[in-house]
Amino acid sequence: MAAVADSLSAPSPAPVEIRASRGYWSSVLLRLRRDPVAMVALAVILLIVLAAIFAPWIAPADPFKGSMIRRLRPIGTPGYPLGSDELGRDMLSRLLYGGRLSLFLGVMPVILAFGIGSTIGIVAGYLGGWINTVTMRTIDVFFAFPSVLLAIALSGALGAGILNSIVSLTVVFVPQIARVAESVTTQIRTRDYVEAARISGASGFTIVRVHVLGNVLGPIFVYATSLISVSMILASGLSFLGLGVRPPEPEWGLMLNTLRTAIYNQPLVAALPGVMIFLTSISFNLFSDGLRSAMEVRQ
Repeated sequence: MAAVADSLSAPSPAPVEIRASRGYWSSVLLRLRRDPVAMVALAVILLIVLAAIFAPWIAPADPFKGSMIRRLRPIGTPGYPLGSDELGRDMLSRLLYGGRLSLFLGVMPVILAFGIGSTIGIVAGYLGGWINTVTMRTIDVFFAFPSVLLAIALSGALGAGILNSIVSLTVVFVPQIARVAESVTTQIRTRDYVEAARISGASGFTIVRVHVLGNVLGPIFVYATSLISVSMILASGLSFLGLGVRPPEPEWGLMLNTLRTAIYNQPLVAALPGVMIFLTSISFNLFSDGLRSAMEVRQ
């Protein structure tokens, strides 16, 4: 009786706090926020994107209006905080407006290639057999050409212009994304849960939608983000060679081309578009590296 009384009078144990396990993407965001380099890179990207979006409201002058008597003004000139170009146009305004086309030409081909390349790679990787063989051997043909030469050849054949530049760069990036998508899908289709779904009678479309997409889109997306910096550099290179954006549209690569004759007179002004290309591309690259590191470890 005494033992029973003691057990009844003993304090009850404290309730155990049950916490829901953090989801995978929540963990990825948490690890990404703890990466200072990735966060700084993301802040720079957002700042450049916002500056390009709100360029009509924050640009101090008309980016197309020039003045031959005010050409090649140095940085810090009153009314021209970043100087003027070879036609007397305000460099700050042209850099802000130029970010629109440069970002568009950097992101749009990657988005299109992500959709097309992922579809090709996932279908080839899941079906396997002769379909995989024919598809990937066809894609291997594109890998025989360096990306720069392939983009120049396609743009030269299609002609200069924004649309043709997007088409050329999309064709360049589709094989690269398709290769990654096929490799990841080939690994996923041999997993036990995919085999179990197939044995249970699930259709191929259902298996791909439920079990494959959720596991392959993450790695493909990370790889695609790393291609944005490459796309920006290639698009700027095409414009520099006269195969991309046409004058007088402001675009960083085209601005480098038109300012190359001023490199000895105003080297700092002439280098500004190149600085913007470098800053934007390296920011996308660093953010992609941080995103890849955050997605490598699963809890």
